[in-house]
Amino acid sequence: MSGIFGRLARQRGLFALGTVAMLTAIVPANAQTTIKWLHLEANPDRLATWEDIAAAYEEANPDVTIEFQFLENEAFKAKLPTLLQSNEAPSMFYTWGGGVLKAQSETGAIRDLTAAMDADGGAWRNAVSPAAVDGLSIDGKVWAGPQQSGLVSFFYNKALFEEAGVDAAAITTWDEYLAAVSALKEAGITPIAGGGGDKWPIHFFWSYLAMRELGQDGFAAAKAGEGFQGEGFLRASQKLADLGALEPFQDGYLGASWPDTQAVFADGRAAMMLAFENTATPSNQANAATDGKGLASDNIGRFAFPVVEGGAGLITDDFGGLNGWVVTTNAPPETEDFIHFLTIENASVLAERNSTLPTALGSDASVKDPSLADSAAQMAKATWHQNYLDQDLGPNVGRVVNDMSVELVSGGVTPEEALQQIQDAFSMEM
Repeated sequence: MSGIFGRLARQRGLFALGTVAMLTAIVPANAQTTIKWLHLEANPDRLATWEDIAAAYEEANPDVTIEFQFLENEAFKAKLPTLLQSNEAPSMFYTWGGGVLKAQSETGAIRDLTAAMDADGGAWRNAVSPAAVDGLSIDGKVWAGPQQSGLVSFFYNKALFEEAGVDAAAITTWDEYLAAVSALKEAGITPIAGGGGDKWPIHFFWSYLAMRELGQDGFAAAKAGEGFQGEGFLRASQKLADLGALEPFQDGYLGASWPDTQAVFADGRAAMMLAFENTATPSNQANAATDGKGLASDNIGRFAFPVVEGGAGLITDDFGGLNGWVVTTNAPPETEDFIHFLTIENASVLAERNSTLPTALGSDASVKDPSLADSAAQMAKATWHQNYLDQDLGPNVGRVVNDMSVELVSGGVTPEEALQQIQDAFSMEM
C-alpha cells in the first residue's frame, strides 16, 4: 500500500473492532496527537460503540488520542460557524451535506478529502456507495467522509390505527392520508406527533409534498433557477395548510422539540409521526419514552409518504439525509485515517450494533433491525433520493423553508406569502 492509508497501516496494521491489532512499528511516545471529535450523538448505546471503536484505534496507534466533544443538535447548528473560526475548532464534525456543506467548503475552515479518497488507487472511494460520495462532493471535490444514509417515512402505532379502523396499507395517496387523519380524530386519537418548536420536523411534510407535486425534473429545475413560486409549489403549500386546518397534531406542538415529538409517539399519545430513519426508530422512540420503554417494536409499522393525485412525483422518490464527517483545515493528518477506520473498517459493526444504514458497500448485510432493514429495502428501489431541503438549499434558504413550513401548517401565512419568502431567500443566494 501507499499514501496515507498505506503509511498508517504499516504503523499499526488496519483492523476492525474486535480483532487483534498487529503493530509493525514502534511510534515514539513523545509524538502524541489529539483528534477532537465533535458529534451530536445523545444515545448512550450508540456512543458506547463509537467509544469502543476509538479505543481500538488508540490501541493500534499509541501516539493518537481521540477526544469526544458533544453538542446538542440545535446548539451545534448555532455554535459551529463561530467554533470553526476559533482556536477551539474540532478536528472532525458531523455533516448533513448539501448547501450547508457547500457553505462550509467556501470558508477555508475545512479540508478537501479528495486526495485521501483517491489514495491507493481509490481504495476509500471504491469502498463507498457512489451516490454517497457524490452527495458529499461539490464541483468534483469530496468534502466529507460518508458514514450513513437515511430515509423519512411515516411510523405508526398499529394498535391505535386498528382502534380507529385505519388500514395503513391502503394509504397510497394524499387524499387517503387525510382520510386516515380524520378517522383517527373521530376516534378520539391524536393523529400526528409534531415538532413545531424545532421546525425542521415540519419541513419534512412540505418537502415531500413539493417532491410529489413536481417530481425530480421539476424540482431540479426549481433549484437550477426557476424558483419556488410555480403551481406545483403552490399546490404543495396549500396541501400542507389544509393538513394544518384539520388540527392533527398534539396540543402544544408548536413548542415541541424533536425529543418531545418522539416521546409523544413513544408514549402512545399520537398515532404516527413523520420521522427520519438512519438509526432504528423502534429503539429511538423507546429512549425518548416517558417510561424508558416506549411502544413494543411489533406495534410499530411504517409506510412511505403517499403520492398526490396528478403530481409528477413517484412513491419511490425518497427523501432523507446523507451523513458523514468533515475534517477541519488544521486537523491532524491522522484524522482522515481515523474516519476511514470508523466508516469503512467498522461499517458492519456500526450497522449491527448501532442499527444504522451505512454507506460502505456490502455493510447493509449487517443491518439486523427489521424496521431499518425495511427502510434499506425501500431505499434500494428508490427512483430519486433528495437530501433534506434545510440542508440541500443552504442555511439561509433552509431556515426560511423550515419557518414557512410551520407558518403554513399553523395558518400563520398563506401559501403565496410563504412561497414569496422562500423565493426571496433563494434569489439572494443566486
